[in-house]
Amino acid sequence: MALYLKAAEILDKVERKEGAVKTLVYDSKFQNIKQLFALVCETQKFSPVLEDIITTTKLLKETKLKMNLAKVLVYDLLIGQGLKCGGSWKAMMMKHRSRLQSTLARLKVQRRVSRNQDLLSTSSQQVEGDQLPRYVRVNTLKTTVGDVIDYLKREGFSYQGQASRLGDLTNLSGKTFLSDLHLPDLLVFPPKMDFHAHFLYQAGHIILQDKASCLPAYLLNPPEGAHVLDACAAPGNKTSHLAAIMGNKGKLFAFDLDAKRLSTMSTLLLRAGVTCQQLANQDFLKVNPESPEYSQVEYILLDPSCSGSGMVCLQDSRSEPQEEAGRLQALAAFQLRCLNHALRFPRLQRLVYSTCSIHTQENEEVVAACLQQNEGYRLVPLLPEWPERGLEPLTQCLRASTTKTRTHGFFVAMLERHALGEEEKGPQMRPLVCATSPDVTCLSETEVAAQEPSCTETPPERLKTKKRKNKKKKKPKAEGD
Repeated sequence: MALYLKAAEILDKVERKEGAVKTLVYDSKFQNIKQLFALVCETQKFSPVLEDIITTTKLLKETKLKMNLAKVLVYDLLIGQGLKCGGSWKAMMMKHRSRLQSTLARLKVQRRVSRNQDLLSTSSQQVEGDQLPRYVRVNTLKTTVGDVIDYLKREGFSYQGQASRLGDLTNLSGKTFLSDLHLPDLLVFPPKMDFHAHFLYQAGHIILQDKASCLPAYLLNPPEGAHVLDACAAPGNKTSHLAAIMGNKGKLFAFDLDAKRLSTMSTLLLRAGVTCQQLANQDFLKVNPESPEYSQVEYILLDPSCSGSGMVCLQDSRSEPQEEAGRLQALAAFQLRCLNHALRFPRLQRLVYSTCSIHTQENEEVVAACLQQNEGYRLVPLLPEWPERGLEPLTQCLRASTTKTRTHGFFVAMLERHALGEEEKGPQMRPLVCATSPDVTCLSETEVAAQEPSCTETPPERLKTKKRKNKKKKKPKAEGD
């Protein structure tokens, strides 16, 4: 019984985006980690199939089970190795076994397949054999990249130097690893390398974070002593990255509406050695930009609630097309509202907007609408060497994907304040067909959270040069800033 309760709890946390599956499993301290991990992963993989069976048989209504608990029980009953519990739960599931088995059989007939595996979508089957590299960010608040490399070499790992092309990241095997070709504090290992039980991870010296998720803080690049705001911060990997870039000097305001996510984040930041943070269990949209507390905020990272469609484990949407379109429209309206609110902070100079979504409605269309409504901001061209750009005309932005960048799907844009009348950089903006039309009802952060599905060294010289130029345009700070 404990196995199924814990598996359902982890699936709930994944849907709330409180962390990656493996991290949540290992942090659970469950007695049989391998058994729990296998059950969660397999249930997640078959999730659309299981939900179809549960809905068709009306199992939730008849048993009063929650969806994720029903999924893990049905998975083991129909697809796994059989139920590993006794008592009332087993009796209850055995009572419904015939109907559940019949529904699974009909599903196979309808889809003209003979194996359970064949019920999975093509994309889901490809993900299984097309694993992404294991990315490890060195936490420079506690150590250095060089020290981590030396430590791993003494453990028998083989360091291959810095990658020179994207293909280098796909040819790793065994205990070989590389330094990433774009991010200087990122190490790259073969896909199935597991560090959850490793001393460096448990001591907070390394952070297990996808490369695309490292981009927002790296590109925002706030200097030491800056006042920075992380608008939708949990579970906290980006927050800890910002703190590392700032050298724990300055103020890092971090908000999240979900108290459980914020609690998880507090634990993560403590392990990472972050001390400059000020956490608040608060809706970012209700934060007053004119408050004296935020009068020196010049940098904002905004990674709002999104569809999560770029996450490999969530790429199989369970929604009907019409339902999904309405959901994306509501999310885009919420994201635009967050962006407009963030740009109201009076001393703001730069803002990074990011999502783990592949949908244009949540990415380019939101940014285009924001720029049309805020003439005092413009896009900053990002990483010209990055292989995947934002869709036309917003090629200053970055996109990421499993195929082109060997990461989860992601989107990043940077907005910079500029004086009106100043010559625009880059191509002239032209309107996009935008999903964030005025007649769309904008959800509150609470409503959006309920719809959610569920990771330094100085960046390149060109970024430092731009920052020095921008500083000349800023108003002088008051003494003691």
